[in-house]
Amino acid sequence: MEDGAKPVTKSGDVEVMDGSDIMELVENEKVFSNFVDHKFRDLDRDCDGHLSVKELQPAVADIGAALGLPAQGTSADSDHIYAEVMKDIFIDGSKILVYIYNRTVNIVLSAFTHGKERKVSKTEFKKVLSDFLIGMAAGLKRDPIVILRIDGEDLLEFIDSPGFEPEMISIFSELDIPNGSLIEYINKAFEKLTVDKGMPPVLDSWVTSNIIAPALESCGIDQGQPVSQETFLVEFKKVAETVAERLKDQPVIVAHSENTFDGTGIRRLLSNKFELEKALDTTVKSMPKDPHGRISKNCVRVALDQIASSAGLPPIGAVYQMDEVVSESCKMFDVDDGKLVKEDEFKKILTEVLGSIMLQLEGNPISVSTNSVVHEPLTSASTLLQPSSM
Repeated sequence: MEDGAKPVTKSGDVEVMDGSDIMELVENEKVFSNFVDHKFRDLDRDCDGHLSVKELQPAVADIGAALGLPAQGTSADSDHIYAEVMKDIFIDGSKILVYIYNRTVNIVLSAFTHGKERKVSKTEFKKVLSDFLIGMAAGLKRDPIVILRIDGEDLLEFIDSPGFEPEMISIFSELDIPNGSLIEYINKAFEKLTVDKGMPPVLDSWVTSNIIAPALESCGIDQGQPVSQETFLVEFKKVAETVAERLKDQPVIVAHSENTFDGTGIRRLLSNKFELEKALDTTVKSMPKDPHGRISKNCVRVALDQIASSAGLPPIGAVYQMDEVVSESCKMFDVDDGKLVKEDEFKKILTEVLGSIMLQLEGNPISVSTNSVVHEPLTSASTLLQPSSM
């Protein structure tokens, strides 16, 4: 693979993004320096030896596309997340893959410029870009993202399998649509099918308008016919076969990720005293303190967010089920009472909260699966990580 190429390893119609090629680029000092020189020169339009915010913006905006990620603006439902979790340039790359959008650009720009309207030197550009890419690679190594090409073959295989009818009967029995039409039942049933059955996320507007709606229209379903299990099975199969044919002509690229939070990461951290103390020291050092060096217990949630990656936890705000577990543990130790405590006491509270979260997760693990349609071609050119100018 060429230096600077997109970090994926291909396996048929599946591509696994594990960050290995990002690290290969960053760890080769000669190649990475040459890479930065060329990119800096390309971006420095006025040739003054520094990059303005305006000059940086297209490069930052293109980081996602360069890595084969969903285009900006495609995950509006997660608009709140980066405002909470991207407090540091060393961020969780796996979340970028699912949630990258316009706000990312503004926050990463702020990391380059330290939130000020000023220009960036080549040294600063190299350092922040290196940290950014290493952060992405670390997240991808821990939680690889699988890029799937859904072309109708798996859906046809499911339709022709012995399990199709029992599965659809089960789905039909779960649907509760008062006075619903047959088309409404079919649409809802498609929402129940996942990528393992060869179905892209139907709630994506492009999938709905370009795959589902045309398939329904071409099948000419009678809106007036009564809805029964038998009618549903016959008509759904007909539409599903048409959907599979449309996917064959218009394959859909989906970024798929799965995470299970079972407390293993916390237990590993708590059992390693050296790593635990190192993580606590780094976290506490960044906490605001009063003139006497004391820290408010209100900062525990912020501290948890900072130590999350070391404990195998998602950033605060990324997984709502995890937020509930964190809130429950914080209540147990009255972290919202606003009391000021010394650093050692703060570390003790933070460790106890982590232990509480661990016990909750060991008893009730949280599994999260995310599918996001990638609206840009994986082979699209990028202005940031494209190797051609080298």
